[in-house]
Amino acid sequence: MKSELETLIVERRAGVVTVTMNRPERRNAANGTMWRELLATFDEVATDRRDRVLVLTGAGGAFCSGADLGAGADVAGTPGDPYLVQMRALGDVALRLHRVPKPTIAKVGGVAAGAGMSMALGCDLVVASESSRFSQIFSRRGLSVDFGASWLLPRMIGIHRAKELAFFADMLSAREAAEFGLVNRVVPDGDLDAFVEGWAGRLASGPPLALSMTKTMLNHSFNLSMDEALEEEARSQAVNFRTADTAEAIAAFVEKREPTFEGR
Repeated sequence: MKSELETLIVERRAGVVTVTMNRPERRNAANGTMWRELLATFDEVATDRRDRVLVLTGAGGAFCSGADLGAGADVAGTPGDPYLVQMRALGDVALRLHRVPKPTIAKVGGVAAGAGMSMALGCDLVVASESSRFSQIFSRRGLSVDFGASWLLPRMIGIHRAKELAFFADMLSAREAAEFGLVNRVVPDGDLDAFVEGWAGRLASGPPLALSMTKTMLNHSFNLSMDEALEEEARSQAVNFRTADTAEAIAAFVEKREPTFEGR
């Protein structure tokens, strides 16, 4: 982003954008400024062709402990607006993350609670360190679930387990989160950076257009019939077959080498 960020660190390397939530003194609890900066960053990554993968993580040994409930009237959007308006602005951040047309990875070390857990689950892939912890903490704060959790959880783990997490607000270990089906991989604390770097690098070297269309189809799959899903697949493949990337992949297969994808 062009202006200096107050709550985020954004780093770019070889097509991988790493966005680090940077309020370690609050375990990266998100105030209004952070939500606004995340919204702008997600929009930027979505439209910059040089950005191929988004990695979302937190500084100082935590992922994100949720919304900063001490931020007063600045929840999200415009400070001082009615809470319903601000919560809709918070929902816009969740939608922007969901709609980033590129693979996204949550790199979770430490706590991911409340909206922080929902934000991790809103990424396409979740990699957690062994010491990380997850909680839909909302009910312990007298709140309902938010940041898309009411939509994400039933689709990921089924309605009964979703209600268990939301009603009791228990803290799950990384292993328990994996058993629930919330986490793709649990790795030793010291291996978290290297593992995510490896996955992000593989995705960044993949075919951007094909991966984008695959992500969109999978995201829409629960709303489609089999007939409709097959039609979407046909349309996507028709687009792929006319791209330079697919031609490159076929040539690389014939020539027994790795393809170089350019996203065109």
